[in-house]
Amino acid sequence: MDLFTRSWAALRAAVDELSDEDFGRPSGCTGWLVRDLVCHLIVDAQDVLITLATPSDREPTRDALTYWEVSGTPPTGDDPLDALTVRLAAAYEDPHLLKFHLDDVGSAAGRAALLADPAGRVGTRDEILTVGDFLDTYVMEWTLHHLDLIAHLPDAGQPPAEGLARSREMLEGIAGSPFPTSFHDVDALLVGTGRRLPTEAEQDELGAAASKLPLYLG
Repeated sequence: MDLFTRSWAALRAAVDELSDEDFGRPSGCTGWLVRDLVCHLIVDAQDVLITLATPSDREPTRDALTYWEVSGTPPTGDDPLDALTVRLAAAYEDPHLLKFHLDDVGSAAGRAALLADPAGRVGTRDEILTVGDFLDTYVMEWTLHHLDLIAHLPDAGQPPAEGLARSREMLEGIAGSPFPTSFHDVDALLVGTGRRLPTEAEQDELGAAASKLPLYLG
């Protein structure tokens, strides 16, 4: 719960610090500008609110690791929902409207998370998770998208170290093997999710584990 709050607060703060020009720069998400990614974060915040308001008395069917659908195919940006996000982001026109909407919905999502019982159960995507596991998935989501946000903004604030470490731990669990200890958490996440290619030295250090990577999470 605490990591969710810190990761989400840091990501929203990074968005708040963006200049108008930054919204037109590329993000780390294929086919998306920064403004498109911020629009996606609004949808993510809505998902948090909807899911936390969808309690269930069923047994969990997924946890923070098995929640993810893992694909061997990289995203192209041509998915209909991705294309809708781009059109919706363009409709805002003024970056300050995007900031306002994210702050409005994002603050509500943050408050809802603080009020939720971690042991409670909620439904999302036709699956059941505990609230704690659901919010843990969003530690990964916020951390990866924070890295996407600042991919071409070298002076922007970084994700919290604790969120990076937890996201790496979860990604290693999904992969079924740890990354080399020489990998910084950021590099493990970027290489592990296909956001950048490993260097030759990194490839050598990964060894047999390289065959399992990258993991495209959806």
